[in-house]
Amino acid sequence: MKDIRKRIAAIDIGTNSFHLIIVEVKVDGSLKLLDREREFLRLGSEFGEGLSLISKNEMNKAVLVLRKFSEIANHHKAVIRAVATSAVREAKNKNEFIKKAFEESGIKVEPIDGKEEAKLIFLGMQNALPIDDNSVLGIDIGGGSTELIYAVNGLPVFVESVKVGAVRLSKKFFPDFILTDKRIEECSQYVEDQIKANYKIKFNSKIDFAIGSSGTIDTVCMIDQFQKKGKIKQKLNGYAFNKLEFDEIYDKVMKLKNPSERANVPGIEEKRADIIPAGLIILKKILELFKINKMVLSDYALREGVVYDLINSKI
Repeated sequence: MKDIRKRIAAIDIGTNSFHLIIVEVKVDGSLKLLDREREFLRLGSEFGEGLSLISKNEMNKAVLVLRKFSEIANHHKAVIRAVATSAVREAKNKNEFIKKAFEESGIKVEPIDGKEEAKLIFLGMQNALPIDDNSVLGIDIGGGSTELIYAVNGLPVFVESVKVGAVRLSKKFFPDFILTDKRIEECSQYVEDQIKANYKIKFNSKIDFAIGSSGTIDTVCMIDQFQKKGKIKQKLNGYAFNKLEFDEIYDKVMKLKNPSERANVPGIEEKRADIIPAGLIILKKILELFKINKMVLSDYALREGVVYDLINSKI
């Protein structure tokens, strides 16, 4: 890397939320966080159970968020890279969205495929935690898809993206966000079928522990921490829970049949209370299929992976 300081703004346009981080890359390669923003905004959720179309209303809201992010990045004089995941890459009108975003915010949106998303997520994880001497399964449960990365000694063995996400499955199995035993069972079986359909995923892989990132796993950590300590810290990087602790949280949340009840659980954000059951179902099934007992949280995910990818490419 050049021996000068660079500022990078990484934008993650997800299915459930938009994220911005702005960092300064110091001469020794370390990062200084300058700013971060998050906006809950769902894309592709207004039409049917798929994520095949971004509505005009969603586009207009997205442009406002991107305009705000652009202003913040320009204030910091940062280089911007914006990546878009499941909802945008699957949308039939993604080109219209990309064009509108660029014309009205100045931000060039880059849709990335699931495998590229998974690689960038794992790059973020590697820079958050010392995992390169272990056999690990990286798990990132998003709104539209779930990324799975199995790595041994820091080298990926398989990198896969599965079309199961918290928003996608909520729309398919819990359209009114109300839980029933039948719906939960059907959703769980669907998740298992979708994961098993990917022949490249090996379930007998040796896994020392799983490393997780993003909303569902963040939420589990916050619930677990509150139950143990009566408070929630903002910084949870490296926080760990085991399968038994997860199962207790799963049972507790899944007994709460509607979002308003779930929103009262310390650790569950109000804007995630409707879709958290689907996220928990995905995580439970992954832990079972891979026989995982320990999960460690990475504060770094896709957006940090974007930063390190830019650094590695010499910006």
